[in-house]
Amino acid sequence: MGASPRDRWVLHVDLDQFVAAVEVLRRPELRGRPVIVGGRGDPTERGVVSTASYEAREFGIRSGMPLRVAARRLATRGITDAVFLPVDGEAYTAASGSVMATLRGLDAVVEVLGWDEAFLGVRTGDPETFARRAQAAVLAATALHCSVGIGDNTLRAKIATGFGKPRGVFRLTAENWFEVMGARDTAALWGVGAKTAKKLAALGIRTVRDLADATDGALADALGPTIGPWLHRLGRGIGETEVSDAAWVARGHGRETTFQHNLTDPGRVTAEVRSLARRVTEDLLAEGRAAVRVTLKVRYAPFETHTTGRPLAEPTLDPTVIADAAAALTERLDHDREVRLLGVRLDMTPPDAG
Repeated sequence: MGASPRDRWVLHVDLDQFVAAVEVLRRPELRGRPVIVGGRGDPTERGVVSTASYEAREFGIRSGMPLRVAARRLATRGITDAVFLPVDGEAYTAASGSVMATLRGLDAVVEVLGWDEAFLGVRTGDPETFARRAQAAVLAATALHCSVGIGDNTLRAKIATGFGKPRGVFRLTAENWFEVMGARDTAALWGVGAKTAKKLAALGIRTVRDLADATDGALADALGPTIGPWLHRLGRGIGETEVSDAAWVARGHGRETTFQHNLTDPGRVTAEVRSLARRVTEDLLAEGRAAVRVTLKVRYAPFETHTTGRPLAEPTLDPTVIADAAAALTERLDHDREVRLLGVRLDMTPPDAG
């Protein structure tokens, strides 16, 4: 006999301050100190914060913040014991693998979302007890703490985790959706960024309740026939109810470089784009999947980011064709502005194509 709907749950497991926690496990003397991980770990160089420990976050350090800004912010507050560390992707991948293996040992369907998070599809009459069991299993196996969101779909489970952090458990379902979320800004929704929230505010839609009360038609007219109704569903807390354990397959690969000194020569910018395109093509060659679209990312000084892209005429792994296509996108750049970062991304054919 199948489980009833109230016995089926989605849990979102999110490791607390994952990257910083891995570093503290390797260096116990860092426990309790502000730890900032990013770039090559040198705050005098250009780079951004990948993650910050809770101790660092207390001083306003956030992911995506330039390392130099983080260092200045700490200095102005008289913080002298902060530690900056380089990104060590291999260590984080290994730690993540141990966590996911532990979760797969539970009676659940596991959908990996990234290094530090996964959805669990669970059948149980007591999701809180299952969540605590998952936390205990991860802690015992890896010495890492996690928070767990419980929901009746992926959207609510994902958002619930934020209310459980750190090391906690929180349930968010249709029953308490508007009680918890109704008065919150639309940016509190998973998938709604600052730009979208600003567009919604211009329409008089500022809260989750406002968004839920809007109509598909009005949102479609203002934001498009796909985005509008999708946002309406978010406002009502509607998400996927099934969790899949199918292996995650990359849609594309990208490479980017932050320059220690701004680029001012358009010729140099084009040469760097060609170099990045060739490096990404090597990633695709290793996977055996052709490129179908190229996207160029540029970050102008001091810190303004734009992207532009175009489809390729046909799927290809020809490095010259791909480099030429990426280089052509530089014609769309503002050559009167200094460039601090460039990135090239290639979208690929599906793994079963051809």
